[in-house]
Amino acid sequence: MRVVIAEDSVLLREGLTRLLTDRGHDVVAGVGDAVALIKVIGEMADEGDLPDVVVADVRMPPTHTDEGVRAAVQLRREHPGVGVLVLSQYVEEQYATELLAGSSRGVGYLLKDRVAEVREFVDAVVRVAQGGTALDPEVVAQLLGRSRKQDVLAGLTPREREVLGLMAEGRTNSAVAAQLVVSDGAVEKHVSNIFLKLGLAPSGGDHRRVLAVLTYLNS
Repeated sequence: MRVVIAEDSVLLREGLTRLLTDRGHDVVAGVGDAVALIKVIGEMADEGDLPDVVVADVRMPPTHTDEGVRAAVQLRREHPGVGVLVLSQYVEEQYATELLAGSSRGVGYLLKDRVAEVREFVDAVVRVAQGGTALDPEVVAQLLGRSRKQDVLAGLTPREREVLGLMAEGRTNSAVAAQLVVSDGAVEKHVSNIFLKLGLAPSGGDHRRVLAVLTYLNS
């Protein structure tokens, strides 16, 4: 896996690099601001050698507000094949929903505290690089709190909402079953009911799982 890291804290950037390289991944570039991130990805694109995933801080110089997430949104628009995983100190709903506004393929949003859980962090980077989704449970919980007020999810049972929340974290059906201590078959039934209640008919062009998560987060 080829990774670019954008983080203005040198210590954290070097720490992330060490975590990933120790597990056999290749950190091909490390930058300290959003402008440098856009530049290095542009240069790689010109050479036809884009990375598999970018790991970027939400807040970077010069204003330390939203430079990182805006760069992430731009990269997803210009290079949709590159996974983008953003790191944030706090749950920031606006940034999370902005990042997820388009396709949720190859996207992640984690709190920086999650980096301390090394296996989970590296698994999340790999999942995003492979086109999956990785959302921090706290991000999902906060967005769910808002979503519960919306009518679009009113038809879901509490268990179905719980299953959908775990889906939004990027978990497979088997992982959801293990978390809830139920059978895979029970989870598959819940997922089918979720698709039905959200009006997501089978389609060759759209992934219903992704659409269900987007409906859940953006409603």
